[in-house]
Amino acid sequence: MSQQNVRSARPSPVSSSRRQLLMLGAALPLLGAQAWAPVHAQSTAAPATLLNVSYDVARELYKQVNPAFVTYWKAKSGQTVTINQSHGGSSKQIGSVIGGLEADVVTMNQATDVDTLAEKGLTSADWRQRFPNGAAPYSSTMLFLVRKGNPKQIKDWNDLARPGVQVIIPNPKVTGNGRYGYLAAWGSVIAKGGSDAQAKDLLTRILTNVPVLDGGGRGATTTFTQRGIGDVLLTFESEAELIENEFGKGQFEVVYPSISIEADAPVAVVDKVAAKKGSTALAKAYLDFLWTPEAQEIIAQNNFRPRDPAVFKKHAQRFAPIKLFGVDQTLGGWSKVYKTHFVDGGQYDQIMASLKR
Repeated sequence: MSQQNVRSARPSPVSSSRRQLLMLGAALPLLGAQAWAPVHAQSTAAPATLLNVSYDVARELYKQVNPAFVTYWKAKSGQTVTINQSHGGSSKQIGSVIGGLEADVVTMNQATDVDTLAEKGLTSADWRQRFPNGAAPYSSTMLFLVRKGNPKQIKDWNDLARPGVQVIIPNPKVTGNGRYGYLAAWGSVIAKGGSDAQAKDLLTRILTNVPVLDGGGRGATTTFTQRGIGDVLLTFESEAELIENEFGKGQFEVVYPSISIEADAPVAVVDKVAAKKGSTALAKAYLDFLWTPEAQEIIAQNNFRPRDPAVFKKHAQRFAPIKLFGVDQTLGGWSKVYKTHFVDGGQYDQIMASLKR
């Protein structure tokens, strides 16, 4: 007999014996315990799970952040959690989330991707206000990685446009890494007082020197380091030491251009998915953790620029002493940048079309 049936049973006022009433009264608490106890046990025993959909070159970072959060959350709440990861080109990743990949959170490297989620109703339009620093717990910048001895004597952005120099950069149309490399070159002209026409000319000459456009930052790194293609790789500052550690010290050199872009890495809860899965509070706690001193230390150790001033100062020797410009201050903000450069028919498409003639 179910709990509902027990509660609706009505003994006859004439025929029911006192024994039947006592038996029924004794059964009610027993049935209630049987109905609710298994549910309670299941809810406390089952681990919670989050899916973090992220960009290509943050793999190693979250391999360290996630277990740190699991330990932190266990100590704080007593709950055991599992964090799953998905990595790829940032815009491709956002496309997957829009297409149905049930991410609880996204940790990306450009604001336009999170704005796209907001436009689709998957997260709130005020996502930047939900966390400190415009919802970006760290930043990076773009540097050059060249082969040992720097045989082509590459020193600054104009050198990437010289005939005979092969440049490796992932596709700016679909990857945050590629977009930041493209915008770093464009902004290097604007920040020094140059015109959009001069910036477009520089990008045209640089992209003429690109032999292959990979679909993600890791693909571009493989092309340069393992396939041996190219004289210079445009990559995040955070990748330089990692590449050395993975492919052998002494094979490559880092070159700091005179100026480069500050690449913020925004994060957001995917509200629609988290609400459906009941993971909103846990998802927010996971992202909040990125601003803790423990997580900021992990971020710095992976050569991303932390927001905590004390942690940054401690690891200052890791970061290139170069002048940085921001997308908002120099290029008019991400909304303008996207509409100008990366929509279909934008500046990037115009440049690529001109190269095919």
